[in-house]
Amino acid sequence: MSMRGIYSSVTDIRRKVFTEVARLAYEGGDYSRIEELPYKIVPGEVAKYRESIFLERAIVGERLRLAMGLPLRPIDEHTLISDGVNESAVAEKYYDPPLVNIIKFACNACPEKEIRVTDCCQGCLAHPCSEVCPKGAITIQHGRSHIDPAKCIKCGRCVDVCPYGAINRLERPCAKACGMNAISSDAQGRATIDYDKCVSCGMCIVNCPFGAISDKGQIFQLIHAIKAGQRVIAIVAPAFVGQFGPSVTPKNLESAMKQLGFDSMVEVAIGADLCTIEEAKDFMREVPEHQPFMATSCCPSWSVMAKKLFPDLAPYISMALTPMVLTARLQKKMHKNCKIAFIGPCSAKKLEASRRTIRSDVDFVLTFEELMGMFEAKGVDLSSLEDSTMMDEATGAGRGFAVSGGVAQAVADVIKKLDPDREVKIASAQGLQECRKMLQLAKAGKYNGYLLEGMGCPGGCVAGAGTIQPVRKSAASVAKFQHDSEHQNAMDSTYKITLSLLD
Repeated sequence: MSMRGIYSSVTDIRRKVFTEVARLAYEGGDYSRIEELPYKIVPGEVAKYRESIFLERAIVGERLRLAMGLPLRPIDEHTLISDGVNESAVAEKYYDPPLVNIIKFACNACPEKEIRVTDCCQGCLAHPCSEVCPKGAITIQHGRSHIDPAKCIKCGRCVDVCPYGAINRLERPCAKACGMNAISSDAQGRATIDYDKCVSCGMCIVNCPFGAISDKGQIFQLIHAIKAGQRVIAIVAPAFVGQFGPSVTPKNLESAMKQLGFDSMVEVAIGADLCTIEEAKDFMREVPEHQPFMATSCCPSWSVMAKKLFPDLAPYISMALTPMVLTARLQKKMHKNCKIAFIGPCSAKKLEASRRTIRSDVDFVLTFEELMGMFEAKGVDLSSLEDSTMMDEATGAGRGFAVSGGVAQAVADVIKKLDPDREVKIASAQGLQECRKMLQLAKAGKYNGYLLEGMGCPGGCVAGAGTIQPVRKSAASVAKFQHDSEHQNAMDSTYKITLSLLD
């Protein structure tokens, strides 16, 4: 069972932080007033969430900095929340790396891995726990099972065999969610990230029940670009459907976006259609003549993971540009001097956009959650929006990219149209742990001739770290929107003629 989709106190504080940062940027003026915001977000004098209200406010101060793209402050010297804020209030600034950050004094210093006997132990006669333990680490003391931590190898066999479920495996939630084994402990037992391993998928962010991990944002910079009179076009990821509640539909979201100051809104599903055609042609040209299999390219945490852990398989990842970049390039070709804001479900897209090769195409990356903060700050009434006529340019194929399996299916459908006699075998994995297993099998030759799809988040993009709605609900909304599309195959995209111009 996961915490995803549950509106908790952690979620509440995150949303308030995004709203206040957006409000600060819209109002402008003297930004030193950011010092007052922790008192607004955590009012009163009695601690509500932690042992001290001063600690709560200190954590909120760090969250505000991260949401503005600023680095965490050193704990051992006196600095202000507003340090560096005026330099950050420019439309061109990207975040200072690293992207994913642990606020150390918000971390619970959870045990890395521990097998623990709970009060549910009935001291039963059979004590299968001690029978299956390969190291003799379990003895019966005072009628209860007792584990000797010096002998325990944390294999978990006792956990599986106890008839009362009385033995628990205690594991740090952030590390458990990390498919890259990038999280360990510092000298104080608090979580720390190995940035050489991290691919910024953001799963630790949404799985930490103490809200100690956060990524950096560009809400502040984006609003400054809008206020400076720049033409900012919002390109919206396929997972957007249903994210902002039942009254916000694909047809009326653009009118809400215009109230925020965006020039217009475009579906990234258009770029997904183009990506599909590219990947289909790649596959038909390369597999099996020049390479044993081909992997999709659109999820950045998946492709970065593959290149880090399986460098010899890196050439087998499609060279196609991602839907985000294709859509951005298309807009920049059509509208000179515009700025592009990608609005999506994902932390890793922030990393992708900050890479030097892509920087010129995508100027800002915001999550759905951060955008919601902008709606709140601007007081946009989401229950009374006007429909726009725009939403008829993408096909069902591109719109299905948001859900696990959707990318590979779209590519296979194009291949079927271009070469009806060709059979395309598909394997897809979701969550980086499963993705790694799939690549291990591919390396061993088990997926020769296959099209492999990897998605960093379990469930696909609808489960990204920046989403608002529960995963199942979002997947259903996307499926309906996809089904209702006028055209289903990416080859029916009206934009396919422009593909050659976008390289």
